[in-house]
Amino acid sequence: MVTKRIRQITAANESLLSFLPMWEEHRLEPDTANFAFGNPQEMVVHGFASALARATEPLDKDHYAYKFSEAGSRARVARHLGAWRDQEFDPEDIAMTPGAFGAIAVALTALVDVGDEVVYSDPSWFFYRSMILSAGATPIGVQVQPDNYDLDLDRLAGAITDKTRLVIVNTPHNPTGRIYPPATLEDLAAVLTDASDRYGAPIYLLSDEPYSKLVFSDATFSSPSRWYPHTLISYSYGKILLTPGQRIGWLAWTPSMADRESLRSAVFMAQIAGGWQFPSAIMQYSLAELERLSIDLLELERKRDWFVSELGAAGYDLRPPEGTFYLWVRSPDPDDVVFVERLAKEGVLVLPGTTCGSPSHFRVSLTGTAEMIERSLPVFRAAI
Repeated sequence: MVTKRIRQITAANESLLSFLPMWEEHRLEPDTANFAFGNPQEMVVHGFASALARATEPLDKDHYAYKFSEAGSRARVARHLGAWRDQEFDPEDIAMTPGAFGAIAVALTALVDVGDEVVYSDPSWFFYRSMILSAGATPIGVQVQPDNYDLDLDRLAGAITDKTRLVIVNTPHNPTGRIYPPATLEDLAAVLTDASDRYGAPIYLLSDEPYSKLVFSDATFSSPSRWYPHTLISYSYGKILLTPGQRIGWLAWTPSMADRESLRSAVFMAQIAGGWQFPSAIMQYSLAELERLSIDLLELERKRDWFVSELGAAGYDLRPPEGTFYLWVRSPDPDDVVFVERLAKEGVLVLPGTTCGSPSHFRVSLTGTAEMIERSLPVFRAAI
């Protein structure tokens, strides 16, 4: 008999689990235009494989030994993050993790107790609910503003109770591509500060930022960590490199965090207790070279503009994303699952919005090739 928690997690992922068989059925067909997930549809960025190959050569007997957050990796991230965010990060406040996925899991294990509540925004990345439930906490989804996908701070403030331990903010936002502006983030900090004072304990903010380098030229990224002292940041290299199967990222907490020493210990124990949540030795050795690599952001923006223009001209309702590599499109059929199935039968795979907690939309990944976009446009026109 499976546990109650696993039954809850399965129920939370019912829409995604229902979609996967259809995705598996069509994804390997030669003429499929696959925009369902943020997977690579072209060869890896030049330099990635050679960086990993060089890192495999053992330099000493401990080259392949158990690895924690290696000192060199932490120092490199702290320097890079400090220059990027104009804040001085201590290497001891950086935990190397197997992607942002691992970073989120570690943050939840370290900070959230059974019975706590975790607030996040809907639509959302489809695994937030599962991970919150796995931590024994209650997920509280709050809808973003429907007109511009900005945070609805009134709703968010109303969702915070004396059981709220953590608020998750994802910017740039998957699936809408929204980057929350400084004014919103400053107001968010005020909401969280007020609630923390009211309940007599800090409410932590987890700023999930795996797409923070995937920002289009007409937008600017700001991190909530600039305004709120009790902020942790999760990051993954798998997005900017488009190598989601090679797991490396980090969890960092701001220099202004009041309880940094205890948090360091808590995160370390959470990494061990969570199943050794550290990246592999090879990924950590490669980090100096990986930091310098990126997919072609200009080509990504060109695909965004092309897709947005064509879908808009066909009659679809969508906003150009400011970041990420996704388009968030209103489904012309209120039943987004039915519409996605219709596209799949014609060789176009997209993700139903139901999986992200927002029916009547679908998500398109811009990681598809230009040839896929070309092939898909007549299908999109016919479907509407």
